[in-house]
Amino acid sequence: MFDKIRNWRVRRTIARHPIDESLWRNALRRCTAARRLGASDQATLRVLATQFLQSKSLEPTQDLHLEDADRVLIAAHACVPILKLGMDWYDGWHSVIVYPDAFIPRRPQTDAAGVVHQTHTVMAGEAWGRGPVILSWADVLNSGKKPGHNVVIHEMAHKLDMLNGDANGFPPLHRRMDRRAWSRVFSSAWDRLQEEQRNGAELPLDPYALESPAEFFAVASEQFFESPATLREHLPDVYRQLEQFYRQHPF
Repeated sequence: MFDKIRNWRVRRTIARHPIDESLWRNALRRCTAARRLGASDQATLRVLATQFLQSKSLEPTQDLHLEDADRVLIAAHACVPILKLGMDWYDGWHSVIVYPDAFIPRRPQTDAAGVVHQTHTVMAGEAWGRGPVILSWADVLNSGKKPGHNVVIHEMAHKLDMLNGDANGFPPLHRRMDRRAWSRVFSSAWDRLQEEQRNGAELPLDPYALESPAEFFAVASEQFFESPATLREHLPDVYRQLEQFYRQHPF
């Protein structure tokens, strides 16, 4: 019963708010991960992108203007991770705030001595628990130009990670996935890459992954969709876990 109602609502949304063909072709040209998909999956992605644009508010700031093509591009990037999961995985939040460039959120942080400081970290993106996703438009435009990098996918991975609590690199796994295997694989990869970094070796993914388990999952997710061959070659066990979680086979 509920599935029928939901499917009817999706069909109504697609019929009332279709993405123009030229806008969709433009998005595919600019989104590497979407361009790699077969025709059937691209059609599914288009439906999800349509739902995304109708259910999320894209809010440019600081005089930034987003054209329709820009909004469709953000939606295409954002829906790649949920291609086989569905829009329900993005329930519970409503806004995507877009800055023209990297931004510096100013918030108090208390150190170990109890002294309160203002943070001044330059960021390309941020995801809040049940709050908004925040993106740098300049970094959205650079997605795919630097191998393995996609700020939208990165922040959406954080959103998926936070579905069962704080972002900790352990998203809600599917019923047939082994929690112990996930922990073992990611912990082993983490330890190995930390050792390689200490030895001055070039890492197979962005060193920012070693900031925390949450960043490791988000960075690995970027690479899974943007440079799957590289991830599969250097971290095959991580690749296989992400294959199971996202239910996709990009390589």
